[in-house]
Amino acid sequence: MTASRITAIRTLRVPERANLCWIEIETAEGLTGLGEAFRGAAAVEGQVHDLVAPYLLGKDARDIERHHRFLMTPYVGFGSSSAEIRAASAVDIALWDLAGQRLGVPVHEALGGLSRDRIRAYNTCAGYDYNSRQVRREVDGKENATGPYDDQIAFMRSADELAHSLLDEGFTAMKIWPFDGAAAASGGQLINLDDLRRGLEPFEKIRAAVGDRMEVMAELHSLWSLPAAARICNALAPLKPFWVEDPIAKMDDALSLAELRRAAPGVPICASETLGGKVAFRDLLVAGGTDVVMLDLTWCGGLTEARKIAALAEAWARPVAPHDCTGPVTLVASLHFALHAATAIFQEVVRATLATWYRDLVTDLPVLEKGFVLPMAGPGLGTRLTAETRKRAATRESRA
Repeated sequence: MTASRITAIRTLRVPERANLCWIEIETAEGLTGLGEAFRGAAAVEGQVHDLVAPYLLGKDARDIERHHRFLMTPYVGFGSSSAEIRAASAVDIALWDLAGQRLGVPVHEALGGLSRDRIRAYNTCAGYDYNSRQVRREVDGKENATGPYDDQIAFMRSADELAHSLLDEGFTAMKIWPFDGAAAASGGQLINLDDLRRGLEPFEKIRAAVGDRMEVMAELHSLWSLPAAARICNALAPLKPFWVEDPIAKMDDALSLAELRRAAPGVPICASETLGGKVAFRDLLVAGGTDVVMLDLTWCGGLTEARKIAALAEAWARPVAPHDCTGPVTLVASLHFALHAATAIFQEVVRATLATWYRDLVTDLPVLEKGFVLPMAGPGLGTRLTAETRKRAATRESRA
């Protein structure tokens, strides 16, 4: 019996963050690795206990690549960011956490070391509960802010003041999505000139207020047809967005993304946090469908798959940018990846969640300094669920 034999797999969920599910993997040596899943938490939890645990229990936790290949190739659900792949992602993160703990080094060192000592952050201008509940919050700029960092209200109402606020905290990049509200009227098939004008206003305010001191990313949330996305992109071009993210529905349509890049050559395209597995990213790169490769560790296959996707991106001379608008463990794991991956350019953060409920759930979070994120200290991921989180969580366990 090896000391690194997996003896238990546990899932934990708290009711106020219904989209999140944590995975803990215990080994015979007394270590516990932590992973996180996001969206469809109940489906992921079922996948973990019904299909993952029977395979993983009793196996050697050191064999990360072996387990990764098995879990990433289920009989069904392998071709997307499915419940199967989201479960595999969370397990993979937990296994890398165990690897770092076992070696006594941070995950970024276990992966092969740092490519940089810090990484630039951009603030996704979301509110305090963005993405953390089952129902998505929609705003039109008329709602009242719920605190000083309710940036989703701020970018619709006073984007100029928001840009100054972020600069004051050291941020030099931000992401907003003022076109989203216009998509519902036509199902995203077209955008009229009036809606286009309203969507451009926050970008214009930011440029008028702070000039080129702030990079601005436009998020389109996979809401638009190709012609509508092209119209938005071409209208944005004079305002110099750093990228336009996930412009069409759906983002596995690599040929349409390539056509969009030709139709709107003045705007870089970023794609896509919604893709799962390296093959989808290979197809995107082969088609010429993106300028920046964005991936989400909890949807793409975890750290093991993220390294392979980053290698593909590097081969196509594309930078990578890990996504986080999800949960604190995802952010921590993404930071380890972003500091390790040679072509990473940004780490996404949400200052509203960093300042509030992320802190309530885990023991340690990344430190921001003058607009840059610093490496985590300590072995493994460098963070754990707090005692209070564990006490309140509904827990399900599979044991060898």
